[in-house]
Amino acid sequence: MKKLLPAVGLVISLTVLTVSCSMSEIRPTALSSTSRAEAPKGGSEILVPAQGVLLGHYYGAGSVEDTDARIGRKPNIHLSYYGWADDWVAAAATRADLASGRIPLINWEPFGVSFDDIIDGRLDATIAARANGVKNLAAKVFLDFAAEMNEEEGWGGHLPDKYIAAYRHIHDIFAENSATNVVWVWCPNNTDSAGGPPAMSYYPGDEYVDWTGIDGYNWGNSDADFDWQSFHDVFADSYARLTEVGKPIIIGEMASDEAGGDKGRWIDDVVPTLKQSFPSIKAVVWFDVDKERHWQINSSATSLAAYRRMAKDPYLNP
Repeated sequence: MKKLLPAVGLVISLTVLTVSCSMSEIRPTALSSTSRAEAPKGGSEILVPAQGVLLGHYYGAGSVEDTDARIGRKPNIHLSYYGWADDWVAAAATRADLASGRIPLINWEPFGVSFDDIIDGRLDATIAARANGVKNLAAKVFLDFAAEMNEEEGWGGHLPDKYIAAYRHIHDIFAENSATNVVWVWCPNNTDSAGGPPAMSYYPGDEYVDWTGIDGYNWGNSDADFDWQSFHDVFADSYARLTEVGKPIIIGEMASDEAGGDKGRWIDDVVPTLKQSFPSIKAVVWFDVDKERHWQINSSATSLAAYRRMAKDPYLNP
């Protein structure tokens, strides 16, 4: 899906990475048990709630304060986009999230960066700077590097070996600099590019990933290339593949259009479907913006009412 124009309180930009190393060189990321408690009550060191699902939000249709008032609560996770050179550690959104008890979800995008340069170490100074900055936050953050690598973004030129090498290289530099409060997210799109490698061929390895993820949307039927899909339809195939890995799963981006069906019912189906069909999904993030489609939660009065009901459900308030 997408990449955005700058939106309220967020920075959108570029990122890139690359490095080669064999599976035998994999080193685990152990999260510090002394980090400030940004984890939900009863949650694990990698921010997995003890029960239920964390609710997250991308604030593209209004300020954080106005949107939270519209929702009727404060979501647990705040998704923000940053480019390669952006200092997401010092960003106002990151600092505000930690101060208010939200978990930052940093989507680090490598636009304009050579993965070969990442792999070969020519960009190590930038990577080390982010690692040294984030460890001083003394709080956990989700870091989603180069998401949707299997779809339109094509990070690393749709070459899985290059993508994996870059991802591992970045991870290893963070580990070497003791940035143990980073929770590593790997999040492909729910569909692969036509003729391109499948999502799982980009998987960096169990020791490099804390959460797996999926980005997916119900595009409605406003053009001939798409049909209305239920929440279950959007995520079922990817979910089946990711559960084989055995990690907690985050829906890193999700939303529904209005055209072609009942968006309010689509939203009402989220919690029952999570409970009945997707128990390994432990976090969901709504992409709240009027962009390619009417993704915003208040695209209609019935959609907003459904979203408010969903946000208040005990299952999304662990």
